[in-house]
Amino acid sequence: MLAPSELLSFLMTRGGREYRVTALLFSGRGRKATVRALGEYHLTSRGDQVQATGPTGQTRALSHMEFLQVFGSYTLSSPEPTGRMTDLGPLFAEGVGTSNQQ
Repeated sequence: MLAPSELLSFLMTRGGREYRVTALLFSGRGRKATVRALGEYHLTSRGDQVQATGPTGQTRALSHMEFLQVFGSYTLSSPEPTGRMTDLGPLFAEGVGTSNQQ
C-alpha cells in the first residue's frame, strides 16, 4: 500500500511506463474499520504531469499538485506494470537533432 506522494515519486522515476493501481478508501477504526476499493486506475508519469485513466475510461492529465489533490485521501495498492509504454521519446532523444556529417 502506498500514499499518493510515494506513488508519485515511484511514477516519476519510471516516466513513460504505465502502471495499474487500485484506489482504496479506509474508514472507521477497530472492528468497524472498512476498506472500499474505488476502482482501478492506469497511471503514467509524463514530464511534469501524470496521465490518469480512471475506471470509466476517462483520461486526464494532472499536474503533480493536482494528482496529490485528487488522490490525497486514498491509499493506493502496489503499482503493477501493464507492459504499456506511452512515451518512447527518451529512447530516441540521442539521435534527434544530431548529424553524422563531418
